[in-house]
This record gives sequence, C-alpha cells and structure tokens, in this order.
Amino acid sequence: MNEQLKQQITEAVEELLEISKLQDGDIFLIGCSTSEVLGQHIGKATTVEIGEVIIHTAKEILGRKNIFLAVQCCEHLNRAIVVDKKVTRKYFLDEVNVVPQSNAGGGAATAAYHIFEEPVVVEKIIAHAGLDIGDTSIGMHIRHVQVPVRLKVKQIGEAHLTALRSRPKMIGGARAVYR
Repeated sequence: MNEQLKQQITEAVEELLEISKLQDGDIFLIGCSTSEVLGQHIGKATTVEIGEVIIHTAKEILGRKNIFLAVQCCEHLNRAIVVDKKVTRKYFLDEVNVVPQSNAGGGAATAAYHIFEEPVVVEKIIAHAGLDIGDTSIGMHIRHVQVPVRLKVKQIGEAHLTALRSRPKMIGGARAVYR
C-alpha cells in the first residue's frame, strides 16, 4: 500500500503544483485523515505510519521547488497547522503551545511534527494551494479566492481527494480590466 500512496501523492502534488503555479516560498497545505485513507470513518483508525508516507513524499517534492509544506491538525486541535519554524518567521505567524498526537491532531500532523526540522504549531495560516485528503475541510486555511481543481488522481488510498488553488480577488465591477 505504501508504494501506491507514494505514487498517488506524487501525482497529485505535482499536478496541483503545475496548475497552481506556486512560487518560491509559497505555502502548500495538506489536510489528511489517515483513517479515510485506510477506508475507515474519519478519526476511527488513525495511523502515524500512513501520515509519515504522505508527509515524507509531499515534503520531498515541495522541498525541491522551495515550497513550504503546512499540515492541518484534526478538529481536536481546532485544525491548527504544523509548519517549520522558518515559515512563522517569513509570514509573521504566532506559535501555539501544543504537540499533535494521533488521538488529538491526527496521523499526518503527528508525522509532520516528527519529520519537520524545527516543527511548531500555529493556529491559522493562509496557504496558496492544498490537498484535502479525506474531507478534512482545509478551505479555512487557503487564501481567498479558492478555486477547486479537478486532478487526475481522485483519491489517496480510499480517501476522497479535493484540491484547491487560489487566485487574487477580482474587484472593480463592469469597468475593471483584469489580467
């Protein structure tokens, strides 16, 4: 199963990067229910091992493109976000004092906390694009305006996959000119 997950994550991340045209220093968010990846109900079969496969794979791809990875915790930590400390410095984010666990944070966030070089948790973030693996509701952390993206990969393991990118708001009305 791990090789299949690596392949699915690789395809999804690379396709979303191509479509969203992220730049150096942008933030790519992943929300993930490892339970859903295993075909179980969200929160009922959490596994850090599945989270490790997903986070390692995504981090490797994003790191080559100088894109920051952020990982959303589950509802028990109010969907807080695990990031590397350098992200807090660049984006002036305030840390909160919590360490994700499999039963309060989720498998992917717990894995990210162990994998990141200098992990911290922040309460909120404004990411530029992201993958929602298993219907974890990442929209609250994606920059306005969010645009759903239909990827070739429709699921990760058994989990439904939703991809979002963002674009600048179009303002001004009938006389406005847009690029």
